[in-house]
Amino acid sequence: MASDDVLGVVLAGGAGSRVGGADKGLLPLNGKPLVEHVLERLRPQCDRLLIIANRNTDEYARYAPVVHDGNDGHAGPLAGLVAAFGFLEANRHALPRWLLTAPVDCPDPPHDLQSDLHAALAVDATACCAFVRRAGAPQPLFAMYRIDEDPASWRTSVEHALHAHGSARLWHESMEAIAVDCGAVGDTLHNLNTPEEFRDYERTHG
Repeated sequence: MASDDVLGVVLAGGAGSRVGGADKGLLPLNGKPLVEHVLERLRPQCDRLLIIANRNTDEYARYAPVVHDGNDGHAGPLAGLVAAFGFLEANRHALPRWLLTAPVDCPDPPHDLQSDLHAALAVDATACCAFVRRAGAPQPLFAMYRIDEDPASWRTSVEHALHAHGSARLWHESMEAIAVDCGAVGDTLHNLNTPEEFRDYERTHG
């Protein structure tokens, strides 16, 4: 699949409660902000990149275009998806066919994230979303969405889920999204949530 059909979105709206309220995406990891690691992994897999954030938007704009999620406080990743689909709705002249998402707190999304998720959606033309499953556990923030021509329906759907329960996993279940085992056997998705996890990652991936 041509990468010019894919918009990659980094979800960077977390509260950073386990790092003292800091904005995790801007914390240094091996000499550069965490968000830069995520973008480096996604850039070869996407034609365009977008960061969804709810603070420090000027800082994030140094690395990729930014959209504010429009919420006071930290409403969770579904708020970021509302903003992403709202952005597509407002920019219908440049709609991608696919939206690929990843959280900002994982510096090493799979190199084959896009191709594996797209392959699953290509097999089932009725499926509208595929997400990563790793070691039997769903990782719903690593996902691909089939946009077609109606981003407004996506925005309405995720907005309802945000207010109903706020769970990406439950939202995916409601649409019968496809679970996909991405990456090589033994690969790990490193979610960095604490200062200790940042330090451990630097020791093992210096």
